[in-house]
Amino acid sequence: MPVMDHKAFISQLSPDTLAALSAVENAAGLRHLAGHTALIGALALWIALGWPLWQVAVLLQGIAICFLFTLEHETTHKTPFRNAPLNEWVGRICGVLLLLPFEWFRYFHLAHHRHTNDPDKDPELLSGMKPETWGDYIRHVSGLPYWLGMARVTWDNARGRMDASYIPGRARPRIIREARVMLAIYAGVLASLAFTPLLFWIWLLPVLVGQPFLRLYLLAEHGRCAFVSNMLENTRTTYTNRIVRFLAWNMPYHIEHHTLPNVPFHQLPALHAHMQGHHGVTQAGYAAFTADYARDLR
Repeated sequence: MPVMDHKAFISQLSPDTLAALSAVENAAGLRHLAGHTALIGALALWIALGWPLWQVAVLLQGIAICFLFTLEHETTHKTPFRNAPLNEWVGRICGVLLLLPFEWFRYFHLAHHRHTNDPDKDPELLSGMKPETWGDYIRHVSGLPYWLGMARVTWDNARGRMDASYIPGRARPRIIREARVMLAIYAGVLASLAFTPLLFWIWLLPVLVGQPFLRLYLLAEHGRCAFVSNMLENTRTTYTNRIVRFLAWNMPYHIEHHTLPNVPFHQLPALHAHMQGHHGVTQAGYAAFTADYARDLR
C-alpha cells in the first residue's frame, strides 16, 4: 500500500520540479512521431512488395498502427507537441486510422481521468472494458466489441445522437462534423478496394489482427485495481521493455500519467524516478499481468 495519496505526492514536488516535468516541446514529439511513422511506412512497404514473411509484417503493422491509440490519447491532453494545431491534427489522423473519433474521444477520456475506476462514473467501466468472465474476456480481447462499439458511436455522432453527460453542448457541432468526415473517408476507402486491395493489406487487415494486442495492453492500466480515488492505487504502472514503451509512447508509466496528466510522454520516466517508493500497484511485464488476470477469471 502507498504511504500517501497522489495529491499528497504532488504537494511534495517543488514548483520548479513541476514546471520542468510539465514543459511541453515539439522536438521530442516530432522525433517519436517520425520513428513510429517510419516503422509503419517500412512495414507497409514490406507488405506491398510481398517480401519474404510479409504475413508476419501484417501482424507487426497491426500492432504498430493500433498502438497509435496511445498517441491519440496523449493528444487529448495536448502534451505530445507544443504546437496546438499539430496536436489536433495528429489526434484526428490517428482517430481515422483507428475508428476512434478524436473530438468525441477527448471528452470520453477526460471523463475517465475525472472519475478513474469509479464504477458508477468512469466511462471505461460503464462501457464494459473490464471483463470478469472467460466469455467476456475472449470477446473483449478479440477487439470485436471495440469495432462494433466505435462504428455505432461514429454513426450516432454523425446523426447528432449523443446523450453522454460528459459531452458539452459546445462540442456537439465539432463532433458531428468530424463523424461525417470520417464516414466520407471510409466510403472512399471502401470504393478504392474496387480498384486496388492495397489499403486492405496495409491498413484494414492489420488493425483487425493487431487490435487484440492493444486490448491486452489496455487491461493492465486499471484492470483489477482498487475502486478508489487515489491514483496510486486505482492505476497500474507496468515495467516493460523499450520496444513496448516506444510503441505505447511511455504510457506503461500509467500511475505517473494519471497522477500528473499534464506531464508529456517524454517526461514520464523522470516523473517515475520522483515517484519511487510511492507506487501502489505495479506489474513486472504484460505477460505476467495477462497470466494473473486470466487466472482470476470466472
